[in-house]
Amino acid sequence: MSAAAGMGYADALLPALIVALLATAILPWVNRNNTIIRTCAILFGIALGWRYMSWRIFDTLPSADDPLNFTTGIIFTAVETLTMIGATISQLFLTRTRNRSRDADRNIPRLLAQRDLPKVDVLICTYNEDESILERTIIGSLASTYPNFRVWVCDDGRRAWLKALCEHHGVGYITREENSHAKAGNINSALKKLANLDEKPDFVSILDADFVPLPSFLTRAVSLALDADVGVVQTPQHFFNPDPVQSNLALTRVWPDEQRFFFDIVMASKDAWNAAFCCGTSSVIRFDALQRIGGFPTDSVTEDYLLSLRLREKGFRTVYLNEALSLGLAPEGLAEYSGQRSRWALGFVQICRGPSGPLRLGNKLPIVDRIMLCETFLHWSATHLFRLLGVVVPALYLLFGIEAVHANVIDAIWYLAPFLVAQWAIFTWLTEGRVLPLMTDLYQMLCSMDVLKAVVSGLLKPKGQKFKVTAKGGDRSRHFVQWPLLRIFGTLLAITMLGIANAFLMDQSRPLAESSAIALFWSWYNIVVLTLCCYVCSEQQQRRAGQRFEMDLPVRLSAKTSSAVYRASDISVSGMHLLGNAPLPIGSTVNAHFAGIDVDAHIRRSTTNGFGLEFELTEQTKAQVLQLIFSGKASTAVTQIKPHLVAKALAARVFR
Repeated sequence: MSAAAGMGYADALLPALIVALLATAILPWVNRNNTIIRTCAILFGIALGWRYMSWRIFDTLPSADDPLNFTTGIIFTAVETLTMIGATISQLFLTRTRNRSRDADRNIPRLLAQRDLPKVDVLICTYNEDESILERTIIGSLASTYPNFRVWVCDDGRRAWLKALCEHHGVGYITREENSHAKAGNINSALKKLANLDEKPDFVSILDADFVPLPSFLTRAVSLALDADVGVVQTPQHFFNPDPVQSNLALTRVWPDEQRFFFDIVMASKDAWNAAFCCGTSSVIRFDALQRIGGFPTDSVTEDYLLSLRLREKGFRTVYLNEALSLGLAPEGLAEYSGQRSRWALGFVQICRGPSGPLRLGNKLPIVDRIMLCETFLHWSATHLFRLLGVVVPALYLLFGIEAVHANVIDAIWYLAPFLVAQWAIFTWLTEGRVLPLMTDLYQMLCSMDVLKAVVSGLLKPKGQKFKVTAKGGDRSRHFVQWPLLRIFGTLLAITMLGIANAFLMDQSRPLAESSAIALFWSWYNIVVLTLCCYVCSEQQQRRAGQRFEMDLPVRLSAKTSSAVYRASDISVSGMHLLGNAPLPIGSTVNAHFAGIDVDAHIRRSTTNGFGLEFELTEQTKAQVLQLIFSGKASTAVTQIKPHLVAKALAARVFR
């Protein structure tokens, strides 16, 4: 019998209302970094989640008298249960968090007081990136304030012009005759060369070709590696360009890139459980520890995560410094974004199938790492499958009457609504708005097909998979459509809309059960998600002359007969925007002096609140501007996330 029998809609909504009131009254006033408070809030949300899940398992399965409905219901409920198990494990690990910034502050004087500072070799890994990307990374690396380092470019593209560029900037150049094992093989080739030098490094720092380190990166990262058992110091990946969702949905100014939840929240929590892991770029790794495990592992396309596991087996730990110490390029297009996520999924499946997998009892992995590997596997498999089934199952019911969930609306509200309200409130509080349910579902839906293909591929064939480089710096100067993905999302959208039309307008031959209202609710929600997916498939034109960074600094403009000080609002490698009225007509030549840099420039455009300058850069001034941009004083980050502004921007994009 229904637990909510005899209730009206208002009664069924009461638990959700109580949860909302409690969240509003308590969460804004308590410290989200306090372990006890975090634990209480998260356990409360988990309890409501399993209250809902128990109802799903025991009360909503269709009758076994109808084999088709029953089988569909079993499959859907099983996938949802696995998703809930993964989410529960993930949330339990969020009960702790750790900030090592004070540790770095305390260790830096001790580091710099050493007579022989540890030698760090910075390895810039590249395959096919262009000169503009590599030059800024080289210039940024050379600007490090750490006193004892070398820079090497590891070129898997064997390009003569890159060798000449390295010679010009005075950095080392390493290449090899073939490309076996992709990035891991490239790094291992460099490690062999470094091991044969008279002066071997104490640490190596790995940088992707597009990631520019801030001057303090090495000093702050190495300061956390003074203990001999620290094998890896990982720092977060921050991006100076929008990801495809931000750019194609016009969210750049109101919504952060998707990785902020992982790097700002999840990794800090994993570190608190001593289970942080290497993420490849923007890391510092102990050289002799690498030598002990034979270099970077090559049996997974996510060699970075596997590196931490192999080091853990040898007694070395990975620590995480949650500071923005490097800036790089996010995947610029939807195909690149989806391809990168599918590669991560493939790599994790390969790890789980390999000798460092969670079920291999002889590999000396701690229990925490084993549990986290299982949770990550469930994320890539069950969670993405559930997101896809969440679209298919309501359509099956509305089109063909295949009932996977046998429930009435009152019960659904009674059990589901409190859980959804609690999850939204707790995660908004815990992440400072970095998680919104609609945006999470959108990101998962966008890559669900490719991720699930990768999971199946990894399960069936864990060995022999090729590493696919995420393309960076491509031509984004024109608008184009990702037709293969648009056809998929457009088809799912059409099926969903046809299901609604069929059940409520066309097919009058069968009575509508209360399940129809539930299917209708999720179908309308799916229409929103799929519509946004279709808009993301429409790749918008992006600025290529240089990403603009917000920066407030005084700029003195001088012409032949006048001189005045203006305030800059943003800057790029090619120019800057100044507030106020232009002192001369558009096209005029001026000299700009700012932050110790003198550069000639042209007034190129007028704006509503100022005017734009285009620099005439020499090689020296270009390097100076790049060093200023990547000094840590400029920003492209969204610092405050307000759901109503996200909703407003989405509506403007869809209805404009």
